Amino acid sequence: MIQDNQKNFSRLQMLFDIIVIAVSYIAAWMIRFIGPFAYSAVFTLSFQQYMFALIFIIPGYLLLYQAFTLYEPMHMQGRRLVLANVIKANVLGMLLIIFALYMLEESDFSRLMIYIFCGVNIVLEWGARMLIFAFLRDMRRRGLNQKQVILVGYSRAAEEYIDRVQANPQWGYIIRGILDDNVPSGTVYKGVKVIGRIANLTVILPANRLDEIAITLGLSEYYQLEEIVGMCEKSGVHTKFIPDYNKIIPTRPYTEDILGLPVINIRYVPLSNTFNAMVKRLMDIVGSIAAIIVSSPVMILMCILIKATSPGPLIYRQERVGLHNRTFWMYKFRSMELQPEAEEKKAWTVKNDPRVTGIGRFMRRTSIDELPQLFNILKGDMSLVGPRPERPFFVEKFREEIPRYMVKHQVRPGLTGWAQVNGYRGDTSIRKRIDCDLYYIENWTIGFDIKILFLTFFKGFINKNAY
Repeated sequence: MIQDNQKNFSRLQMLFDIIVIAVSYIAAWMIRFIGPFAYSAVFTLSFQQYMFALIFIIPGYLLLYQAFTLYEPMHMQGRRLVLANVIKANVLGMLLIIFALYMLEESDFSRLMIYIFCGVNIVLEWGARMLIFAFLRDMRRRGLNQKQVILVGYSRAAEEYIDRVQANPQWGYIIRGILDDNVPSGTVYKGVKVIGRIANLTVILPANRLDEIAITLGLSEYYQLEEIVGMCEKSGVHTKFIPDYNKIIPTRPYTEDILGLPVINIRYVPLSNTFNAMVKRLMDIVGSIAAIIVSSPVMILMCILIKATSPGPLIYRQERVGLHNRTFWMYKFRSMELQPEAEEKKAWTVKNDPRVTGIGRFMRRTSIDELPQLFNILKGDMSLVGPRPERPFFVEKFREEIPRYMVKHQVRPGLTGWAQVNGYRGDTSIRKRIDCDLYYIENWTIGFDIKILFLTFFKGFINKNAY
């Protein structure tokens, strides 16, 4: 079974990692105390005392590698993602070691050695994984370590599966053919032929050495599913099901077991979990209070400039749609001349919009006009991170035009979000913005929020698309 092979390969990969971590650590010690940095070294601790720390470092790093999915099939992740995860795991490991030394009040342990270890280990781990990847790819090119697959059912799911397999030959899948009752034998899709009817499974399974059966039935043929699974399981061949409604369910569906009845949730929303929601709310309260204190000088200055340059209120409030489709009043610094409320509700600003004031244009470009939303966050209407809220008029418009648009209202709207740090702000694609919002909703973690806040400081404040 391929999954069993993957487990064995992961165990082997862990063994290699133990060796690489140990070699990297010893190399770091040599560079610090024997090599180019030895001139400033103080030999307070012995070599044996430094090596004793490996008892804790090695299992700790293996757990970090597991957490950062470094034991998932590398050919399924891509080399850049693997490198990014190697770097993240090692940097976090370095920070944890330094934190542990601080808590233990261990001042004699060389911090420079830990920094060197982090750098060396990243290089060696990445190099080792690339060598293994090249070795496996070479094996597959020579016809070894390949998986022979038959598809049962000709459908959109079958075509999409073939597309992906052929675009990624490094996966090692060889599709031998398709069985289907409705498409004539001999029909070919991208070199993969329909070789018979589904009933031929009773002949093919005993006669062929297949690694996998992929059930790719069309929706209208699901009545055969139980019978096909029964045939496949009698043969002992690993069977997987590729649904023909993949545009409906997410790539990572959330399943529940209700007294033995499996239930697939159409969309997994981590923030529907009470504990996750409480943690995020606590982060919002602490973060908004801190941000209000830090930004108060800027907000006071903006109040003075707004009042001095144009008549009207300092704070502009606008109705927006938030969590569970409930409306709330969102606060902003006023950046435009006063206008009738009915007109404002139905129009976005455009390039060189005459309604925008001089100081307003600067605030919009730098996102300073959004600072009063920190009070929305403190109230609970918004969150530090989440999909940006929209006006009711546009929500009604987009819900009919853009699939899954309303899913964004399953979480609190945010001051910043994944779409914003990816450049989808102001006059940009609504569809791409929603794709980013859905990705955030389905993949939320506290770490993801921190990452978005970090990126906001570097590329989220300046809005080139703000008019």
